[in-house]
Amino acid sequence: MTALDLCRDDRFTLLCGAGDRPLRSVYCCDLLSLVMGRAPADCAWVTVMGNLNSIAVAVLTDAACIVLAEGMPLDADALNRARQEGVTVVATRLPVYEAAMAIRPEN
Repeated sequence: MTALDLCRDDRFTLLCGAGDRPLRSVYCCDLLSLVMGRAPADCAWVTVMGNLNSIAVAVLTDAACIVLAEGMPLDADALNRARQEGVTVVATRLPVYEAAMAIRPEN
């Protein structure tokens, strides 16, 4: 599954990025220091943090995409940086757990 595949489900919306990287796992966390040390490369990172720091962490961890849950917005600075860095961001109104369960990683 890729972020584009995920967005075929009308509960998910692609905000930016190509969305074509395979999602190898799902990681849920909002504490950025934990994400930096524990999120695996090529993961779909499910969070409520839609700020500039989240984009930096996604780049650092080589996450395949950020999934913003709970209807949380991606702020304008973060959107601009995500575009510059080629970070895929997907939005959903689903709670974090439900969003994570909807993602089917490739093994």
